[in-house]
Amino acid sequence: MQQEQTLWGHPKGLYILFFTELWERFSFYGMRAILILYLVTKTTGDNPGLGWDKINALELYGWYTMMVYVMAVPGGLLADRWLGQKKTVMLGGFLLCIGHLILAFDTVTAFYAGLIFIVLGVGGLKPNVSSMVGGLYKKNDGKRETAFTIFYIGINIGAFTAPILVGYLGETISWHYGFGLAGIGMVLGQLVYIWGQKYLTEVGNFIPHKIDAQTNKKIPLSTIEKDRMILLALSFIIVIVFWGAYEQAGGLMNIYAKEKINRVLFGYEIPASFLQSLPALFVIITGGPIAYFWMKWKKSGRESSSMLKMGLGTIIMGFGFLVLVGAANQTMVSMDGKASLYWMFGAYFLHVIGELCVSPVALSFITKMAPLKYVSFMMGAYFFVTGIGNKLAGFIGKIAQTAGEKTIFMGVFIFCVFFGLVLILFVKKLKKLAHGADVVD
Repeated sequence: MQQEQTLWGHPKGLYILFFTELWERFSFYGMRAILILYLVTKTTGDNPGLGWDKINALELYGWYTMMVYVMAVPGGLLADRWLGQKKTVMLGGFLLCIGHLILAFDTVTAFYAGLIFIVLGVGGLKPNVSSMVGGLYKKNDGKRETAFTIFYIGINIGAFTAPILVGYLGETISWHYGFGLAGIGMVLGQLVYIWGQKYLTEVGNFIPHKIDAQTNKKIPLSTIEKDRMILLALSFIIVIVFWGAYEQAGGLMNIYAKEKINRVLFGYEIPASFLQSLPALFVIITGGPIAYFWMKWKKSGRESSSMLKMGLGTIIMGFGFLVLVGAANQTMVSMDGKASLYWMFGAYFLHVIGELCVSPVALSFITKMAPLKYVSFMMGAYFFVTGIGNKLAGFIGKIAQTAGEKTIFMGVFIFCVFFGLVLILFVKKLKKLAHGADVVD
């Protein structure tokens, strides 16, 4: 554990990882904010897109967002078995720089090649940079959860600024200028990571699997470790449901905002991509208060396990879709067929409250529960199921094109509430699999 060089009570390595992930997420969310819009924009006009129909665009969006997370599994295995987390993050960063900068070129070949490099790069970087944050702290260090909150805020600073800057450049000037700006952000993140290696000397290194001296075989997992792995696998079911709903933001909700939301505010029409920055802004604003709330909740002697938080978060996020049902109702009665912008504000706010009860909690949960030799693999598995959730999101968006947005919004609300309640009802039985390790997040 690298505890010697600290800043504001945390290892300096945390802030290197903070800024590395900030710029990586700037590039990712900036590109995501304009991807679906670029695909569906007509080939004619001053800023032409690819002119795809919405169904095909949402299908590609679903495959792309799934694969960037699915590749976290081989990325985790690469770190656990051969390179270690630190070197795998470095490799992933270089691939991301190449991918984002290729997208700046206005050719179909460059478009597909760029997506492939980004998928490979995120697979190497995403699971391992999160694992390295956990590796900076001892298993029972109370600062671990605070560190993940700080780390998560860094993610969302990048996610907040990117849709505004990249979105403006992409929508109003040139899509490929927007992609290029996202690439510049990734280059900055890679430079920070390279410069900060001196603060990461004791974390993220390759750890060989332990060998039994008598049998010359790898030491198997203990019963407790196996139970905890089962618990992690069960928690991944709710992760799929959560991200399948939450990731409507970049697909269905993005198109919905462009076509059916009155985006005029103070006499200025806000680009649809700007709304992609709202969730990150809400995370930055509410992250601290929510962490404080859970701390006070635990001190009052109430149940505050990770599984309970994930169940509540899924339910709260589901209510965001009930707000969107209200928006759909307004489009049916308004003169211009559009709903107020404030519906989107309300939906995204509830989505973020739910997100803060699920995502940073799950990241910390994995680093506590997974055996040390499998931390990167299990982090990769978490992002794998996140990818499945993203693919589910694209599938749901496709269905909405025929079933109607209101039907989909109501259906997602019902599913989220149902799965969240199931998790809460069985939380005490699930906690037994943790064998006392499930401390508050």
